[in-house]
Amino acid sequence: MKKFKFIPALLSIMLLAFLAVGCSKDSAGTGDKGGKKSGKINVGIVLPTKDEPRWVQDETRFKDALKDSDYSTEILFSQGSSAKEKENVETLISKGIEVLIIAPHDGPAAGAAVAAAKKEGIKVISYDRLITNTDAVDYYVTFDSVAVGEAQGQFLIDHAGDGKGIPLYLYAGAASDNNAFLFFEGAWKVLQPKIADGTFIIANSSEAEALKDKADLSRDELSKVLGQVTTNWDPNEAKNKAQTHLTAASGDLKGDVVILAPNDGTSRSIADVFGSDPDVSNYVITGQDAEKASIQYIIDGKQSMTVFKDVRTLVADAMGMAIDILDGNTPETTGSYDNGSIEVPAKQTNVIVVEQENVKSELIDSGYYEESDFTGL
Repeated sequence: MKKFKFIPALLSIMLLAFLAVGCSKDSAGTGDKGGKKSGKINVGIVLPTKDEPRWVQDETRFKDALKDSDYSTEILFSQGSSAKEKENVETLISKGIEVLIIAPHDGPAAGAAVAAAKKEGIKVISYDRLITNTDAVDYYVTFDSVAVGEAQGQFLIDHAGDGKGIPLYLYAGAASDNNAFLFFEGAWKVLQPKIADGTFIIANSSEAEALKDKADLSRDELSKVLGQVTTNWDPNEAKNKAQTHLTAASGDLKGDVVILAPNDGTSRSIADVFGSDPDVSNYVITGQDAEKASIQYIIDGKQSMTVFKDVRTLVADAMGMAIDILDGNTPETTGSYDNGSIEVPAKQTNVIVVEQENVKSELIDSGYYEESDFTGL
């Protein structure tokens, strides 16, 4: 991956009044078209699933942003199925879309779907997750995924306390998601020196333990570690893994611990497990996405932090690109990512660490959430 310094672009959400979106009808991902032009969909949007709060947030932000438009859009959900994802893309192609915005369920598997779009001359924007091993991707809109992992790792270091031999439990996202590799890569870069010097002791991955003296991991090495600690972004799988790890852990791998959890859904599940173990006296745990449930956990002291990725900005960037394309202009980019086949021009968005001390300033005062959504603020 090659990255350039992110250059902030203050795209107003009002810019997005050029587009409109229809409401999704059901969890299978069917949707109504919106906008003033009839008989044609200009922009097709495919999101991975309605079963994760993160993607429901994205749907809501798209709807909020795309009102009263001269263009038309449609949002479809793939429900964790690559076959359904491909079917959704084909459906949108048949409706005459000119731009496809897609957050793939499975990065490599999505290549076939976007190849069909590219063949029809449709511009493809990979949204939040990179579609890999294909040249059929024109642009990538993303948060800086390595920076997310770095922020998580640094938080663990800053809040681990003094001393050596602190148990470190590692968890990761799905191996089918390129972002999971980038998140873990960023975290490892920050954590590895503290693992090598004995500050942290890896508690639940023999593969990571074998690599503790290596600062930069290859894709194959990352794959081996993720193979042991993946949650597949599934809170139930995260819970089961955490229970298995704690059951197998000796006394010196409990007490005060630190936990790298990849996102908010898995973080809450893992926190519940560690919080109920009488031999775990204290834990520090990461997350990302600023889901409402996790913000309440942070307020209540059950989750330590989350990496806030302002979906409003990501939506603005994606739809700004789409508008540029529809208007015949070249979208602004700030860097590029190697997807295994080509360097994909990208626009990156900054991320923010949220903990108890700044929940109100970052999420309430900014208008992202209402104070009434939470208790204890």
